[in-house]
Amino acid sequence: MANRGQRKRKLDEETNYWLSYSDMMAGLLLCFVLVIAFTVLHSKIQYDLKQKELLGKEKELLVQSDELDLEKETVSSQQALLDSQQKALIAQEEKLASQEDKLNQQSKLLGELQALMDSQQEKLDSIIGVRTELIKALKSEFNDSALEVSVDEKTGAISFNSNILFEYNKADLKSGGKEFLDEFLPRYVNVLLSSKYKDYISEIIIQGHTDKSGTYLFNLELSQKRAYSVAKYSLDENNDNLSDAQLDALRNVVSVGGSSYSDPVYDSNGEIDADASRRVEILFRLKDEEMITEMMEILNSSQE
Repeated sequence: MANRGQRKRKLDEETNYWLSYSDMMAGLLLCFVLVIAFTVLHSKIQYDLKQKELLGKEKELLVQSDELDLEKETVSSQQALLDSQQKALIAQEEKLASQEDKLNQQSKLLGELQALMDSQQEKLDSIIGVRTELIKALKSEFNDSALEVSVDEKTGAISFNSNILFEYNKADLKSGGKEFLDEFLPRYVNVLLSSKYKDYISEIIIQGHTDKSGTYLFNLELSQKRAYSVAKYSLDENNDNLSDAQLDALRNVVSVGGSSYSDPVYDSNGEIDADASRRVEILFRLKDEEMITEMMEILNSSQE
């Protein structure tokens, strides 16, 4: 009985021991499970936080990417504008270079023209002197004559009324007109084609003028025919008023023209004087005069 009791007590003790051990292990397992659960929960929380943070970073990166794209577009636009301005600047520089070349060429041309004008100054002075002397000689020749002619003090042009030479609206010389030319022509030629002046004469022009009666074309034809009639009579081989040498010299320089009514004569009241407008003019040009006049016009236009 005593042994049975001891054995039973020993069994109870062993049973209690293992129960306590299993409780302890169960508690440890529970703690371990709790620790794992807590760790997983913490990790889950951290993961969610990191996930939210990552999403925020992605959004921030997207915003930054959009901003970067916008900045790239701005830079590209600015670069295009800069390229355009650069091209415009190059074009402007080329234009300025071209203008500078043109200015240099014009300056060179102006210098050449000025040098040419300087070289022609002596000729110009000579021409002015010859014209002045010719005008004085013509005035001296005709001022005291019975011929009704006038000598222009600036140009030396001589005018005489067409009524002396022609009937109204006619182009054939009257007998009185021929007598007038017989007296006028030798005296004019003796002055203008004298040995002193003939080498300076480049042209003698016989110019017809009319009043404003009738059409322009009618008067143009009339003025030309009248000038031609004067030239034809003056240069006729049967003209005994001039020597053969004088005729040859005159034929080399005479030209004929008609101005219709484009150059009328005005009276003191500013009205057209019809009688004075119907006239024939004989004027002369000197050699080199046209060239010098043209050079003066070129120089004046260049300076403007």
